[in-house]
Amino acid sequence: MSNRRRRGRTGRVIFGVAAVAAVGAAAAAGLGLPERGSDAGTSSGSAPAKTAQVTRQTLVDTENHDGKLGHGDSRTLTGRGAGTLTEVPAVGTTVQRGQALYRTDDTPIILLYGVLPSYRTLTAGAEGADVKQLEENLAALGYTGFTVDDEYSSATASAVRKWQGDLGLTRTGTVESGRIVYATGPVRVDEHKAEAGDPSGGAILAYTSTTPVVTLDLDTDDQRLAKSGSAVAAKLPDGRSVPGKIAAVQTVIKPAEGNDPAATKYRLTITPDDAKAFDGLDQMTVTVTFTAGRRENVLAVPVQALLALAEGGYGVQVVENGTTRVVAVKLGMFAAGKVEVAGDGIAAGTVVGMPG
Repeated sequence: MSNRRRRGRTGRVIFGVAAVAAVGAAAAAGLGLPERGSDAGTSSGSAPAKTAQVTRQTLVDTENHDGKLGHGDSRTLTGRGAGTLTEVPAVGTTVQRGQALYRTDDTPIILLYGVLPSYRTLTAGAEGADVKQLEENLAALGYTGFTVDDEYSSATASAVRKWQGDLGLTRTGTVESGRIVYATGPVRVDEHKAEAGDPSGGAILAYTSTTPVVTLDLDTDDQRLAKSGSAVAAKLPDGRSVPGKIAAVQTVIKPAEGNDPAATKYRLTITPDDAKAFDGLDQMTVTVTFTAGRRENVLAVPVQALLALAEGGYGVQVVENGTTRVVAVKLGMFAAGKVEVAGDGIAAGTVVGMPG
């Protein structure tokens, strides 16, 4: 996605000696610490000017990525048959079941709910899943006197004639394929593709879902973050942080553009936990925070307490009874200025030096 910001990390899980050394060196370099220094076990009588305590806590590794708050991907509606387009709803209009998506030759093309497209004319004697889908919609709109099944009976035709009369259409009892557009729910008019007076046989409009969502693309090396159902938080421009979940993950191919080659992306759709949290918001950039890792009940020290050891790896300066000694530690997760540590004699409450 073009508005994607480079990710910001507050932590990182490290496994293995090589990884620990590499990340530790990077952390030390960033803090201005020497790459090699004291030997583990070295003792000294001088106490450091600043100290900190080893704490037992939960470390959370987070990453931030930019997303777009809008109404998700749009779909273009193409009209069928000859005729002249006479009315298109204004951009932003919500169209619900039984309402007109547009009008051609001053007659309505109706939105109904379903997953099957309207692909044939339905009349008495027809059978199939599309018949049942039509009857379900008629029943939802309040029409009665027929059984909701896969048979288009004379009772169904009678209900259709009532429906057609209410729409101002000729009461034929037959439903032409071009009279209905099926969508999975209410739609929002996102863009006009044609205007009144244009032929009604081409692209008419683009529509989206009516529910505001956040969408963003992740690189393939961020696959661990692209897990449907995972909790995230979206920070809005006004400073509010809205909790939500990853509702859908789709693999997409981003076409080559200029000198940039084609790339595979994970497209995420994020919905808020509170359905009203995004009401009235559209077309804005938000920062989405992902939880990449979490470590419960671990020992941690400020990253600044790390010392680079002459023999390799890292340690901390333990302050005890007026003396100090350097203890080698194994590093784990880095998060929010802290790092997970484990080593001989390291426990909650252990006092460590903070190199100046």
